[in-house]
Amino acid sequence: MSNLAYETDPTEIEPHEADPALRSLRPVPRISIQAFCETEAVSRPIERAAADRRMAKAHLRVNKGGIATAVEFYQTAATPNLIIIESASEPREMIVALEQLAEVCDPSTKVIIVGHYNDVWLYRELMRAGISEYVVAPISMADIVSVIANIFVDPEAEPIGQSIAFIGAKGGVGSSTIAHNLAWTISHLFENEVVVADLDLAFGTANINFDQDPPQGIAEAVFSPERIDEVYLDRLLAQCAERLSLLAAPSTLDRVYDFDSEAFAQVIDTTQRTAPVLVLDVPHIWSGWSKTTLARADEVVITATPDLASLRNTKNLIDTLKKLRPNDGPPKLILNQMGVPKRPEISIEDFSEPLGIAPVASIPFDPQFFGNAANNGRMLGEMDARNPIVETVNELAHVLTGRREARPKKKPGLSGILDLLKRKS
Repeated sequence: MSNLAYETDPTEIEPHEADPALRSLRPVPRISIQAFCETEAVSRPIERAAADRRMAKAHLRVNKGGIATAVEFYQTAATPNLIIIESASEPREMIVALEQLAEVCDPSTKVIIVGHYNDVWLYRELMRAGISEYVVAPISMADIVSVIANIFVDPEAEPIGQSIAFIGAKGGVGSSTIAHNLAWTISHLFENEVVVADLDLAFGTANINFDQDPPQGIAEAVFSPERIDEVYLDRLLAQCAERLSLLAAPSTLDRVYDFDSEAFAQVIDTTQRTAPVLVLDVPHIWSGWSKTTLARADEVVITATPDLASLRNTKNLIDTLKKLRPNDGPPKLILNQMGVPKRPEISIEDFSEPLGIAPVASIPFDPQFFGNAANNGRMLGEMDARNPIVETVNELAHVLTGRREARPKKKPGLSGILDLLKRKS
């Protein structure tokens, strides 16, 4: 039977815009799933579901064939946690065929049927026979992920928090500064509990920006994943503001921080169960764990400056994330440090055109404002709540938390520089 099976290759799946139906779904737990499909119209959405980040822990394999193929297969193989079977048979034939499947299935195995008859009698008979769900074709990727989540995720479980990952297109573009200020703004504007996780263990700056010096932080969690639970996590958090906590990086070089791809998964999952918003400050590196972190985040924000190296790196990030996150929208782009005196810059239009996305914000170069905030261990909104840059950060907070769509940005250049000159005069 193995010659009939084929593994899903996420790189072959066309990227799609984010489906709103998926936003509220919790990740599917670590389960094994076998699908048996008679038509490509059903197999393709299931393949896309296998590549979705909410299914990252599940192992899903797609096979060609329907109920008869599944019956033959499980005569010599153990049944998984879940079987998905497409059947174009008429209702009474389907019921008879499923009786044969029941003889080779473990009683604990869940079964989802994808059928082609919208028949009330069939649905009732399937439910009476112990089938977990009956879905009528055509189906979408969101249908499959939703049905699986509804079966295996506890409906009484608390909702998990939103994770927002920030990464710079290159070093020094201000990604961490923007991440920290947005975290503070979300907690301040919306009265939400927010956790900032500084993932740059060697050179992280969150402890400096928030004027904190905690004895413990994210390193303890990463190096002792077996200890991670909500009680232990609470001991590692440093309180930065009334509703803002920090998992600080040690920012020391007394050890080498080499991790596997799942190193941060446990601490991220646990933190999302404790706070409505988790801000992930991802360093500008490309490793197994940084790739995994970006692939599984609810939202990714790329910060870039208007130069050629940033444009190239941003293009590479966007193209890669489309493959890693085929069922999510593109990352958000922020152009930072606009209008540096005497520096040639790529215009917003020329920067956006090869990327296929426009920036959600462009932030002017203002070293005095940013420098004063950093040197005082304070956020921009604490320094001057009426500053236009703070207004931009407030707007970004609304966009990233889904409270508002991104608004078209004004043309860059003279207007932004004039605003700066007015404030300095």
